[in-house]
Amino acid sequence: MSSLSYRSPKTVVKDSAIHGRGLFARERIAKDEIVLIKGGYIFDAATLRDVEPSLGPAQITVAEGFFIGPLAEPEREGGMIFSNHSCDPNIGVQGQIVFVAMRDIQPGEELTHDWATTDDDSDEMRCNCGARTCRGIITGQDWRREELQRKYRGYIAWYLQRKIDAGL
Repeated sequence: MSSLSYRSPKTVVKDSAIHGRGLFARERIAKDEIVLIKGGYIFDAATLRDVEPSLGPAQITVAEGFFIGPLAEPEREGGMIFSNHSCDPNIGVQGQIVFVAMRDIQPGEELTHDWATTDDDSDEMRCNCGARTCRGIITGQDWRREELQRKYRGYIAWYLQRKIDAGL
């Protein structure tokens, strides 16, 4: 299996109550420590349309119309970061592909990020995070919500922050 993404040795992938498999802390992780770096190939929307039917959602957006992720089934597992969504996350993105702890994380905690910090699409899904602040329904346009923009300042994908700063 090709290892396209970096996952801290302080983490482990296992079954998640939120969804499928998730990433969990096996040791204490300090605030601002790097826990994930999304890896893969950079590709455009046309390539995404070609590979997504066989790979499913395995990419993240890095700039308008550009994505990073695996391009073939044997690379999928090694390209995944296994960070499930939570409305009360403990990791956030800095730049486009680096995920850091937003607070100290204790062993056993699932590492989650709010997909509002990385996604800009037309998708919608029912949330299973179980957080007290759960929004119930997650959309690919949640990044537009002003309260989330304030909450995640400094932990939101660069391309989305540019849109927010431009008033888009």
